[in-house]
Amino acid sequence: MAANPAPAQAQLSFDELGTPLRDTTFVVFDLETTGGSAATDAVTEIGAVKVRGGRVIGEFGTLVDPEIGIPPQIVALTGITQAMVTGAPTMATVLPAFLEFAEGAVLVAHNSGFDTGFVKAACERHGYTWPRPTVVCTVRLARRVLSRDEAPSCRLSALADLFGVSTRPTHRALDDARATVEVLHALLERVGNVGVHSLEELLSYLPEVTAEQRRKRELAAHLPHAPGVYLFRGPSEEVLYVGTASDLRRRVRQYFTASETRRRLREMVALAVRVDAVTCAHSLEAQVRELRLLAAHRPAYNRRSKEPGNAWWLVLTDEAYPRLSAVRQARDGALGPFRTRRAAEAAHDVLLEALPLRACKIRIPARGQNGTPCALAELGRCAAPCAGRQTPEEYSPAVRALHALVQGRDTAPLHALAAQLDELALAERFEEAANRRDRIAALVRSLDRGQRLAGLAALPELVAARPDGEGGWEFAVVRHGRLASAGVARRGVPPMPVVAALVASAETVLPEEGPLRGAPAEETGVVLRWLDQPGTRLVHCEQPWSSPASAAGSWRAWADLAAAGRDQYRHADMP
Repeated sequence: MAANPAPAQAQLSFDELGTPLRDTTFVVFDLETTGGSAATDAVTEIGAVKVRGGRVIGEFGTLVDPEIGIPPQIVALTGITQAMVTGAPTMATVLPAFLEFAEGAVLVAHNSGFDTGFVKAACERHGYTWPRPTVVCTVRLARRVLSRDEAPSCRLSALADLFGVSTRPTHRALDDARATVEVLHALLERVGNVGVHSLEELLSYLPEVTAEQRRKRELAAHLPHAPGVYLFRGPSEEVLYVGTASDLRRRVRQYFTASETRRRLREMVALAVRVDAVTCAHSLEAQVRELRLLAAHRPAYNRRSKEPGNAWWLVLTDEAYPRLSAVRQARDGALGPFRTRRAAEAAHDVLLEALPLRACKIRIPARGQNGTPCALAELGRCAAPCAGRQTPEEYSPAVRALHALVQGRDTAPLHALAAQLDELALAERFEEAANRRDRIAALVRSLDRGQRLAGLAALPELVAARPDGEGGWEFAVVRHGRLASAGVARRGVPPMPVVAALVASAETVLPEEGPLRGAPAEETGVVLRWLDQPGTRLVHCEQPWSSPASAAGSWRAWADLAAAGRDQYRHADMP
């Protein structure tokens, strides 16, 4: 009898060359640890999810006794206490079970270098051979797939928000692993659209460091292990890129490794011929120097902060019946700063809903000059009953109310806006109310920020100190919102002589017109954030640093509640 012919082999499609992603088994895992060093810290929890073809086929999760103490800041971050891990299995017991669970699979982790580093160290410590699995990092994949505009941050929580995952990251291992699974699937959908369908294609799609990029590591050899600002220079001595670092050598070396995945910066590295550095006393000085260097050089490969004077302000025009106008040049009494003209115009529109200010751009003479009424007012299209209906004296209460609001002396306009919001809600005009709520909250934030920046800029001199974490102090001398001097007193060094020397050598700052006395809004904002950090102490202040009782800061809780309502509405609206 003739043998049955062998079945014909179906021709493979392009997406089946190699190992199709739909047939690849991934083990997505996350660790919680007692700290950031695989050499000295230990694992407190492991969570892992095994998936294939978009389906979960297994989960692994357990607390781990680290056999060392858990620092309080780690307890606050993860919620894992010493009592919770007491009696839990140790890494010697958990490690072989995890290796068996992950055997033969592709490991996936968010910032995989951290998690695999701890597992490798555990293998070495307990006598297991590291199996050298294929590893995919969702941070690297996200940076390869997503633009900076779409995903300014690639933190797991930010990507979870972007993709609307059902399991929220909580800094607990299994929850974070489940969230990473959803992020992985969302990213794989994106790469599928550009023809990446197999594991081999995925691995080749992720950028690797080139030989030329690796050779340029010598450009970082002369840099110190100190905080500061670095400048990449091109072949014509032009500044290509400016950045800050807490460790200059370590940060700059990262540009010459596979961890740098941004296409623009890989292109920048290819052009660079030298890296200069400015060593700084501490992070605040580095951030301020970065802003000043960005403004001076306007490097082609930096996207932000190249125009520090480009803030927008709302000012009243110099007319009998003034109106609000968005301008670049601030003067006393201006409202701002706003990062964009659109934000300034949004605040303008909200203020007109609370104050009867003129909206039209037709120049209106004062009554008694020629008696010409406002044409728009006659047609009922002007927001304010100005010319032809009021004298300039009758119009001035609205102007005074605006000045009081901006200067923090009265929040009556905010109360009026909140009352309008309540009326919309009672009328069940919920979408309009939500829109109004968000616009009022944005106005409150803008007023609050502007008043706090103006309060700092009004101070002729302020000296502040922060602990450096090693028993010493970091100092900043601030004059009219600008950093005038910075220094440190290391552990064991008497601090007050250092303060005296810094004050004596500080830059002279002459105040100018405007709410910020001529200081760039971004620089004053950086200084204010540093001063606001827990642990900062005021060493000396030439005059009291205060905020008016009726400043917009009294509405901060209202704005936070509005933001919480907006976020809750958005999550509820997700499919």
